[in-house]
Amino acid sequence: MATTLEVLASGYGLLEGPRVDDQNRLYFSDVPNGGVYRRSPSGEIETLIPGRKGVGGIAINQGGGFVCSGRGLIYWSEATRTSRNLFTEWEGRPLKGLNDLQPDDYGSIFVGSLEFDALSEQKPVPGNLFRVDPDGTVTKLWEGIEVTNGLGFSPDRKLLYHADSTTQAVWAYEVQPDRTVKDRRVFAKIPEGWPDGLAIDAEGGVVVATVKSGEVVRFKPNGTIDYRRKIPAKFVTSLTFGGKDLQDLYIVTADNTDDKDKKGTIFKTRSEIPGLAVPKAKFT
Repeated sequence: MATTLEVLASGYGLLEGPRVDDQNRLYFSDVPNGGVYRRSPSGEIETLIPGRKGVGGIAINQGGGFVCSGRGLIYWSEATRTSRNLFTEWEGRPLKGLNDLQPDDYGSIFVGSLEFDALSEQKPVPGNLFRVDPDGTVTKLWEGIEVTNGLGFSPDRKLLYHADSTTQAVWAYEVQPDRTVKDRRVFAKIPEGWPDGLAIDAEGGVVVATVKSGEVVRFKPNGTIDYRRKIPAKFVTSLTFGGKDLQDLYIVTADNTDDKDKKGTIFKTRSEIPGLAVPKAKFT
């Protein structure tokens, strides 16, 4: 990773869900203060969904718009600038919250549920991992996840990586032909702090944002540490690749230790290894 860190925007709360679309526009959310935003390459920032809180994950949608989490899962239409619900309840009761998410090659969304306020001092109440298909089908894939966070597929799509924050580990599932998962196991333990968002690079490396320790950690495909890069923030919450060569690395935080008044900050740097292109959701 390059040594230079450029500040693209600041002054937010806890930033999450960064994604970059085909026009190199960066989408992101402010979890406690609410709002889904989009930054153009020229630096202009527009509010797409004002006030929506708890958005931990965003997926660019094929044909325009995006899918994002929050209390439930919604699709936001670029054409109408309106949203519709995709997944709001499970087994007859409303969802308490959905966090980070990842689309697969079929356009479905893999997303984890939160059963408590993850920003509080409450003891974690385990949640589930779901797959939400474009036709509306919802499948529960796993349960007992303490604090669900970053998700990402290996380049060959045989593994699904999943950060479970309070276990201090990134886990790996074996992805089955029917797109269920099995054999969850520890892929890597975070050396310090908690894992939050993650991104996969073209070589199959797992790049993880860490909360409390203020760094970005890259794990090789065998689970060993390649590098640890300190970021000027205690709470490094998520990251994503972008740019034409997928070597721009966007890192978002909940604070800024260089200047506490900057609060939640978007940083940009360069990665020597390109990112792995993220599939698009396919909702209409």
